[in-house]
Amino acid sequence: MTKSTMGNSAGTCNIEKAANIYESLRRTRPAAKQDLKNYVKVFLGIDVPDKKICPEHNRPMDYLWHAFSADFAVEGKANADAIVWANRAGGKTELAAVATLLDCVFKPNCRVRILGGSGEQSGRLYQYLTTFLWNGFEEFLAGPALKAKCSFVNGSSVEVLTQSATSVRGQHIHKLRCDEVELFDQDVFAAAKFTTQSTENLLAAMEIISTMHRPYGLMQKVVSDAVCFGTPVFKWCMWEVIEKCADRSCSQCPLLEDCRGKARIADGYLKIDDCITQMRRASRAGFEAEMLCKRPSLENVVFDEFDPARHVRPVDYDPNLPLYRALDFGFVNPFVCLWIQVDSAGVVRIIDEYVRSRATIDVHVGEIKSHTPGGESKVAATFCDPAGAGVNDITGTSVVRELRTMGIRARYRRSGILEGIELVRRAIRAGDGKGRLVISPKCQRLIEAMRCYHYPEPGSAAAGELPLKDGVYDHPIDALRYFFVNHTRSAKTTTRRY
Repeated sequence: MTKSTMGNSAGTCNIEKAANIYESLRRTRPAAKQDLKNYVKVFLGIDVPDKKICPEHNRPMDYLWHAFSADFAVEGKANADAIVWANRAGGKTELAAVATLLDCVFKPNCRVRILGGSGEQSGRLYQYLTTFLWNGFEEFLAGPALKAKCSFVNGSSVEVLTQSATSVRGQHIHKLRCDEVELFDQDVFAAAKFTTQSTENLLAAMEIISTMHRPYGLMQKVVSDAVCFGTPVFKWCMWEVIEKCADRSCSQCPLLEDCRGKARIADGYLKIDDCITQMRRASRAGFEAEMLCKRPSLENVVFDEFDPARHVRPVDYDPNLPLYRALDFGFVNPFVCLWIQVDSAGVVRIIDEYVRSRATIDVHVGEIKSHTPGGESKVAATFCDPAGAGVNDITGTSVVRELRTMGIRARYRRSGILEGIELVRRAIRAGDGKGRLVISPKCQRLIEAMRCYHYPEPGSAAAGELPLKDGVYDHPIDALRYFFVNHTRSAKTTTRRY
């Protein structure tokens, strides 16, 4: 054997050895966060951003490590739920596909389902997954990857669900990835909550992934509820995924006002020129919501000038001021009571709230009386929905009459919805630019309603000049309206005897 032949043979042997090592590493589960980052970069060609730019945000890599490592954690966890709130083009869908591949490769018998806000969105996530599979992971498959599902030799599986309650119900799976949940049908989302189940080695996980488009949308509610449920929220914006800026003049850059040097320390992939183009195409509100994840667009919100930073602060009962109550009736939809005072400067102070569904009027009256500071003798007036004076065909009485028999004299004045809305707007910010509305932090349902009460979507069947009656946000606002229309025209307020 010649030296040349021996050299070729040794080279071939080294190549085969390297290939074997490479494939062995592909089958080796990453043990640490940095190992996972390196694995995804080497075998999928994706360099997941791992630098926090905004102090209150997370790294995209934080979400991927959470999704992957939860099943291998030593400490016990109830579930592996997560919320991902990130910007457009922030890599949410691609990372969800990466997490899905990792689940199926390294977690035997893991059942994963993909549920997108639309068929197109579900298909996009699944297409990412199949692209990964066709680039070196084919051997893990138990058969060909079909149009909407695939199976793995270790017993794991992935399937795309359609945006329907029928598709979602009956599923018993480990991982459900809900992509662009802002576009979900409410009933489908409600059904999806019951699909995940843990087994001995795998934690149940429902991942909710979206940009927050609307302040009254599903994603806003999910994020608001996260604190109560203890669900981690992984939030990042354009700055966590933008490419590093190396050779641009800050003073000449259109992004200067928002950037302030953030891009100088970034390590993402999103092109700076693309971000500039999108900023110029969009409204400021849209850019802040879609790219900076600051707050949703307020274009369709009724009280767009309501700002919790200005209008929400601790405010307690003052025994030297008259006390008012405002009621909106409901059974399936919530019954609402607000406790309100007005100071000498004309500032309306909402000091407490009571919101409850599916209870009878006597239960509500008991709660209202127990919550009223100083007792009934301190109440100057209780204002209510005029509809409460209507006689019920079954009971032969009215809510107003029932209240009176229980010691609450409710007063009302008929008015239009727009009249009340204008009075609330004037309190939020009057023509002189001053605000005369303060809400206690205890009034969480009212605060949420002030931020989310909105008009129907343009072009919808309900579109018009009146806000949407959604059964959620309209009731606290209705109670507030009744206060304003009655208090500002107390001389015309109607009191009826029965």
